[in-house]
Amino acid sequence: MTTWQAVVIVAIFALATFATRAAPFVLFPPQRPTPRYVAYLGKVLPFAITGMLIVYCLKDITPFAPPYALPELIAVVVVAGLYLAFKNSLVAIAAGTVLYMVLVQVVFV
Repeated sequence: MTTWQAVVIVAIFALATFATRAAPFVLFPPQRPTPRYVAYLGKVLPFAITGMLIVYCLKDITPFAPPYALPELIAVVVVAGLYLAFKNSLVAIAAGTVLYMVLVQVVFV
């Protein structure tokens, strides 16, 4: 890959990123009220996406073979507990991810 090709690729990605960030402001300017369906999607999609991510993360566990899904179960319990304690998704998910990585790399080898 030449330098010119790399510059073109980075420019395309930058424009695509900018377009996705600017699209809501272009499509729904602040002067007009937000359409009801967009407000509805804003309320329900975070929960739907979270549920989908949980299913995706837990789809390949094998509870009948070692380590019997223990790393996943421990990490899920810790994430839920931290979220309930601190009401901070970022802290809970980050701590759960680090804990899961430690469990699968060090504890349940």
